[in-house]
Amino acid sequence: MLTNIPLGDTERPVPRWALRLARALPFVVLPHCLWRLPFAVDFRMGTIDPAAPAFTWWATPYVIGLSVLTEALALLTLGLVSGWGEVFPSWVPFLRGRRVPRLAAVAPAVLGGLALVALFDPMPLAWLGVLGFEEVAYSNGWWQALARACTSPSMLWGPIVLALACAYHHRRRPTLDPRPGPGPARDTM
Repeated sequence: MLTNIPLGDTERPVPRWALRLARALPFVVLPHCLWRLPFAVDFRMGTIDPAAPAFTWWATPYVIGLSVLTEALALLTLGLVSGWGEVFPSWVPFLRGRRVPRLAAVAPAVLGGLALVALFDPMPLAWLGVLGFEEVAYSNGWWQALARACTSPSMLWGPIVLALACAYHHRRRPTLDPRPGPGPARDTM
């Protein structure tokens, strides 16, 4: 279970909400990954697409690889809430033990989160047929409902990554020394 995975010590405490989101993210995208898998064996899941190309040999490794890559990227966000996201692990050559530059983690996370928002968040527009977005046709409403139920959680992926990137940036930013320094002399009279 992901809740038992030790994420390592971080320099500053990780907010509980960020830890929970990072641990939940692989499960958020899992239904979409599982929805894709029948397409790997040319089972169309009720979709009607007359322009769809004929099944080819590379469709199976492509669909399976895409699902594995999706889960790997979701698991990679655990670095935004763990120690290995702040200090390079010992298995990374030349960098082991060095601090991860804050922007080296934040910039890809923000760019990836924005790309995911652009990719998945127009889905409701397609469902409504708004602004030229079109949804794939289905043979009946049950297939369409199943497709929406499996793919709609992926709309949360981009916003979750953006929230985790902001929390990481906030946690890793330099802070001012909170100790009070010598102030102006006060006259006690």
